[in-house]
Amino acid sequence: MKTLRSAAAVGAAALLLAACGDDAGGTGTRLADGKTFTMALANDPGNLDPHFTSLSVTGQVDRFLYDSLLGFAADGKLLPGLAEKWQATTTTATFTLRKGVTCGDGSPLTAATVAANISFVGDVKNGSSRVGTYVPAGAKATADEAAGTVTVTSPAPDAFLDRNLGGLPIVCDKGLKDRGKLKQGADGTGMFTLTEAVANDHYTLTRRKDYAWGPGDWKSAQPGLPDKVVLRIIPNEATMTNLVLSGEVNAARIAGPDGQRLRGDGLQRRDVLAPSGEMLFNQKSGLLTADAAVRRALVQSLDLTQLRQVYTSGQGTAPTGLVAPSMTPCKGDTVTGTLPAFDAAGGKGALETASGGKPLALTLVYPTSGLPGAPATAELIQQQWTAAGVKVQLKPISEAQLGQIVSGELTWDVALFPITVTLPSQLVSYVSGPTPPQGTNFAFIENKDYTDAVAAAQKLPGDSGCPQWLAAEKALLQHLDVVPFANSNVPIYAKGATVDLSEGDVDPASIRMLG
Repeated sequence: MKTLRSAAAVGAAALLLAACGDDAGGTGTRLADGKTFTMALANDPGNLDPHFTSLSVTGQVDRFLYDSLLGFAADGKLLPGLAEKWQATTTTATFTLRKGVTCGDGSPLTAATVAANISFVGDVKNGSSRVGTYVPAGAKATADEAAGTVTVTSPAPDAFLDRNLGGLPIVCDKGLKDRGKLKQGADGTGMFTLTEAVANDHYTLTRRKDYAWGPGDWKSAQPGLPDKVVLRIIPNEATMTNLVLSGEVNAARIAGPDGQRLRGDGLQRRDVLAPSGEMLFNQKSGLLTADAAVRRALVQSLDLTQLRQVYTSGQGTAPTGLVAPSMTPCKGDTVTGTLPAFDAAGGKGALETASGGKPLALTLVYPTSGLPGAPATAELIQQQWTAAGVKVQLKPISEAQLGQIVSGELTWDVALFPITVTLPSQLVSYVSGPTPPQGTNFAFIENKDYTDAVAAAQKLPGDSGCPQWLAAEKALLQHLDVVPFANSNVPIYAKGATVDLSEGDVDPASIRMLG
């Protein structure tokens, strides 16, 4: 997984309504230098340390401040990043670094620094939330400064080792030595440096004029690059939309019906399709939801089609899997026919049997940000489970509290938010393995069918293991460890600028300001 999200935001860009170029789409609007790009974020990013976050909003901010070994095109293709070339198997990978890359303070990026990043995250004692996603647990890296190479060895196979390692944000030396400075600061090789951080209000970034190592064949000598970026925290989508229309904000992700007001001339739209409606059950020992029979009866008592309509304001589609459909290398439908069919009477009877007639009480957590239909969906779940004899307490949570759930700090029984990933291997550490505080398996899932299928899949490089990955995903659904019920399109709109997406986020290297 890349991140936990309260709204789906990973996938590939699908629709371009205004093109980039010296003349934007031939409309007569030309690219302009010296401007400020303003982007709205629904939530404050919190801790900016890229190795200690699982939040999408933080990942978007960090994209401006840090680079990774590889870049990712809109279609998921790997591009050179900090590394100009690379080679990998399922257990080893070697990256050859570009020459001349420097950190924000002007110090050179060394192979030893990159190796230290990977080894730090790979050491489970350090508690990085990126272990098991970008870096396999126990992986170690060594550097050859003369050759400018970093070699990584993983103790266990990883089918997408180069891609996962290649996505890790790389922190420079000062940040590695004093991680406290990264919480509301930065020390990276990114295109921008952080010049002002006002929590819950705005973050101001300044472009580095010496930056010349963007993804692929990116060149610094091109028109339209913004001199500054302002990231404004605006939780209300109606306000976001108004500010985009007025030109005060250049880009915003609009999940709800307010997006209808942005579909007109002069605005660019990038579509992002991904799983957005997912339900997870806390299976920690002693909880009701640790019982598979209880989980099945609870799901049977829900009208998932109705939930999808409410959650996505009627704009969603039926899910086909747990990975963003436009990005996954493994195509297939693991959902249809796998989840229990809606049967209110049957579900109620099954709950009475599973509980032995004892009263059932659950706490359902749901996000206060993201898709605007989430609160109404939580209320609908409460209504349908109440009819089945379950007392349900609704507990709204902020984006920051999502991270507290992953770290095991909050009490919950059922969670209504998605784990959004672009590769099936990125899901593994969140639905299996060590639990908090040692790991990120925050729902305390133990599914042997899943782990056996994953073990087989990890031995096969790339998409050659797709049958095994699909079997693993289906095992999660059959055990009702994760219950997907909606895919959503959560587009990003832009005005006064054009943007491209990479792994569902705005790619800083793609931003061009319009005159």
